[in-house]
Amino acid sequence: MDYGRKGAGKRKEMLTSKSLSARRKATTLWLLILLVLVIGGIGYAGYRVYGYVKNTIENAPDISSIDATPSGYMSTVYDASGNVSAQLVGTGSNRVYATLDEIPKNLQYAFVAIEDERFYEHNGIDIKGIIRAGMQGITSGSFSEGASTITQQLLKNNVFDGWTSETSAERVQRKIQEQYLAIELEKEVSKDWIMENYLNTINLGQNTLGVQAASNRYFGKDVSELTLSECAVLAAITQNPSRYNPIAHPEENEERRRKVLVNMLDQGYISQEEYEEALSDDVYSRIEENNTIFESSPDNVTSYFVDALTEEVIEDLQTELGYSEAQAYQALYSG
Repeated sequence: MDYGRKGAGKRKEMLTSKSLSARRKATTLWLLILLVLVIGGIGYAGYRVYGYVKNTIENAPDISSIDATPSGYMSTVYDASGNVSAQLVGTGSNRVYATLDEIPKNLQYAFVAIEDERFYEHNGIDIKGIIRAGMQGITSGSFSEGASTITQQLLKNNVFDGWTSETSAERVQRKIQEQYLAIELEKEVSKDWIMENYLNTINLGQNTLGVQAASNRYFGKDVSELTLSECAVLAAITQNPSRYNPIAHPEENEERRRKVLVNMLDQGYISQEEYEEALSDDVYSRIEENNTIFESSPDNVTSYFVDALTEEVIEDLQTELGYSEAQAYQALYSG
């Protein structure tokens, strides 16, 4: 054997090489085991999610048994003697049904532009919108941006009326069933049917449900007579009826009205000329003037008291029961 310096070096190199090879094999083995565990974990999680979604859908209401047309219960305000002072929005109180042919195209397009730009294309759910909202949530850390379609909103308000007090787990179940039923509903009815019922359902503030009652309240005229500028005002309200109330918060409504008009222009519903004309319209002066006439009416002498009471109840529902502002308004006016 070569016990010289050269032989010892070769032997050391060989042993080192074998050690490195063994470590590499061990590392590779552990990486393979880890990969198998990850893939297995993902597969198991996917299987559980699939089972959860499948079970949730199986427990959804049958599409033939649901009624997505507007309904609700009014809230009544009594004075100290037990006399009725006011009735807050609900079926039979401050909803006036309007058929789609009575509702201006600009009003329909305004809601589509701000709430569901692919309404006329999707099958009930907006996959692109869901992906966009998901990416926005991942990048910003806040999943506040919604992706609910007009069809889903119709179902949420008229079928899933318990959403105002649901837990986080119940919300996930409701969203899954809501998406499933939205697809099923669009197989049964037309887009026009969905749009008509949606526009007669939505809460537009000031004790109004639906665009006809809102048109009367804010502009003192029939919904069929609304201008483009006025249509944009109503479409601006629906995301948050308190924050975007054009009487109480005209500045906030104006900001969102501008977004409605920009979206309508970008989506091809209006021309540049129509956009500029609507944007320059002094619509809030007319709203203020009509509100003065409304509040001075003998039928509305208690409106200041009722408005103050309403705000107090809304605040109590949020602070005492943990409702969001939207949930509080839904409970008070429709629950």
